[in-house]
Amino acid sequence: MSRIASVSTVVVHLPTRREHKWTGLTEPIGRYILTRMTDEDGRVGWGEAAALKDWGGEFGRYFGESAAIVELVVDRYLAPAVKGADPANIVELHARMDAVIKGYPYAKAAVEFAAYDLAGKRLGVPVHVLLGGCARRQVPVTHSIGLISIDEAEKEAAQVAAEGIRTIKIKIGGDPRHDVAMVRAVRNAAGPDMDICVDANEGYKTPGEAVVILREMEKYRLKYAEQPCMGIERIAEVARALDTPVMADESAWNAHDALQIAEQHAIDIVSIYTTKPGGLYRAMEVAAVCRAAGIACNVNGSIETGVGNLANIQFAAAAPAVTLSCVVPVSTPAEYLKGSIAGIYYKDDLIREPMLLVDGAIEVPFAPGMGIDVDETKVEKYRVHA
Repeated sequence: MSRIASVSTVVVHLPTRREHKWTGLTEPIGRYILTRMTDEDGRVGWGEAAALKDWGGEFGRYFGESAAIVELVVDRYLAPAVKGADPANIVELHARMDAVIKGYPYAKAAVEFAAYDLAGKRLGVPVHVLLGGCARRQVPVTHSIGLISIDEAEKEAAQVAAEGIRTIKIKIGGDPRHDVAMVRAVRNAAGPDMDICVDANEGYKTPGEAVVILREMEKYRLKYAEQPCMGIERIAEVARALDTPVMADESAWNAHDALQIAEQHAIDIVSIYTTKPGGLYRAMEVAAVCRAAGIACNVNGSIETGVGNLANIQFAAAAPAVTLSCVVPVSTPAEYLKGSIAGIYYKDDLIREPMLLVDGAIEVPFAPGMGIDVDETKVEKYRVHA
């Protein structure tokens, strides 16, 4: 049994294909932190924290973690705590991390991903096997349209529809007239067969405001409305007033939150992150609660690089509760880009091979560990030096 010998951190910054923003975000995506874990036999596992200082839970319940914060927490607290642990013993890994510092789920997820990657490589199995098996071999992709102009959104919607995407998510939560016009334009550009969902990122001030605006959008046939305002109880009010299902995101971080959501008997969907609960192990706990409560789930994130996105795909493959299309990138290195934009948010990536998009879905990789090797040359290329 080869134990953890070291954990180090690297800050990277990938160039974006276009600006991708949402309500409340004040810094660019793609400046994230990687963890590199080695065991005593020299194997390497990788993790990522797609950490953003502006991203947190409702009413200060959970708070933002920037790359600088994650770097400090991992280097000072988590790396020494997990040294000598068996990377396959995820229960012990979390116990060690929780004993040394409370909170900081993104930092803990970055360490845990690397441990799962190492464990899978040592045992010769993909990470979804360690999570319980393979519930699906393809992960349908929802393409996200951020806060861009309506003209840009129309062009992008038409192109991703032609490239096989079957679900589009539109970021809203600002000016109501613009939001409604954006949904109308994307519906017209993408066509009648496209599933369209909207995400306000808590942008509407009250449940009443959210209901008025979303009712106006319902004529364009929404798949769901994500986090229209702040608060579990408040989005449940919106859900009771609409025909469109409502999804909890900022309100749903861990299994305890999922229990509170189930108690509301109104919210139909929970967006599960691999990072918000603190890693894959605890994301599976969220999925188990939702499945027991009859709540549908997807996998969402903060537009990770390929390193963190592999964790998304392995989780989506393993969790039976994840039945909806997932808001995940189609991670693709520059040398494989051929003009496609479906699920593409960066001009390059940190994995050696592209994720394969077939009929709007990513093919789950089955190689040991996270499934695709990290390109350390690219990591060095995009490393941010202090």
